[in-house]
Amino acid sequence: MNRRCVAALAAALWAAAAMAAAAPASPAAAPEPARTASAAVGGDYAAVTPGRPIDFPRDAGSHPEFRIEWWYVTGWLTTSAGESLGFQVTFFRTKPQIDPANPSAFAPRQLLVAHCAISDPRRGRLWQDQRIRRAGLGLAEAQEGDTHVWIDDWSLQHQAGSYRATIAAEDFALRLLLAETQPALINGNAGVSRKGPAPESASYYYSLPHMKVTGSIARAGKSDEVTGEAWFDHEWSSEYLDAAARGWDWIGINLDDGSALMAFRIRGADGTARWAGGSLRGPDGQVRILDTEQVKFRADRRWTSPRTGIEYPVQWQVTAGSRQFELLPLLDDQENDTRLSTGAIYWEGAVRAYEHDRIAGRGYLELTGYGEKLILR
Repeated sequence: MNRRCVAALAAALWAAAAMAAAAPASPAAAPEPARTASAAVGGDYAAVTPGRPIDFPRDAGSHPEFRIEWWYVTGWLTTSAGESLGFQVTFFRTKPQIDPANPSAFAPRQLLVAHCAISDPRRGRLWQDQRIRRAGLGLAEAQEGDTHVWIDDWSLQHQAGSYRATIAAEDFALRLLLAETQPALINGNAGVSRKGPAPESASYYYSLPHMKVTGSIARAGKSDEVTGEAWFDHEWSSEYLDAAARGWDWIGINLDDGSALMAFRIRGADGTARWAGGSLRGPDGQVRILDTEQVKFRADRRWTSPRTGIEYPVQWQVTAGSRQFELLPLLDDQENDTRLSTGAIYWEGAVRAYEHDRIAGRGYLELTGYGEKLILR
């Protein structure tokens, strides 16, 4: 779909959401237990609460009672010609503020958004595309019970220990098989990952590091066989960021010794850390959950986008417990412009991780809220 059509569709969907929310309907039923209707969330959504263990395969699927959810795959690929590339495939689900008693079949009760990108040093910037659809009619859906989410011919599906990602964008394509090689990394407190000082600022969150990747990519009509390694994240929440948060810095790193590191910090309006956390799985499989005091992000070098004028810190020193890593980008220009779907502009790209001046692993870095404050719809 061309960008003009995507823009028109996005505008129509958000307008439909607004009209459906305002439409008269019969009185709503009483809210279910473990739900939130705070002013910050602005609706009746399920709440993230401790003591609910993550259960597979059920929790690999959609959680439509929560406000936001995403399935996020990032990784490094090597082509048959020896090129190093990064890739990202993300499907988002959001539940608009619609009265559940609204009888309209056209009320957008769930919206789905997808982003995809290839980080290509030879091109010097991303190949990227995006889509947005109202769920339903067989054209777009996020199924419950196990991962199967799609928008038209873009899809991510879990089957028998592997995920299959299929993306056919305007000028590039991805057909990848991602095989699980390690157990799920359960982040936070038994899967509840705090994102701020208040307990309700939290998500359910697990990761699948060190996924083995095989498949093919196409760029401008030329196809290449690829192999590589990926990182998979799945999060769902109803109040991910509090009102004082501006954005986040996040990394998912597959380390060469079999270890895996996820770390993040939530930034406030002044750019300093409002909250931080992470998970570090050692080569022996033992997992250490990191708190705010154990995770530090320090920017070393910045890059300014020639398109938006936004300045991003693209080189970092990250402390995770007793370990410290230097992160260097595969290329500086990995800015992702998703104003036609989620409305955000952010930096998301492939990085190499160095420890004691030696390469220790590869992964992805995500930087949000460096232009305008990030608002999760």
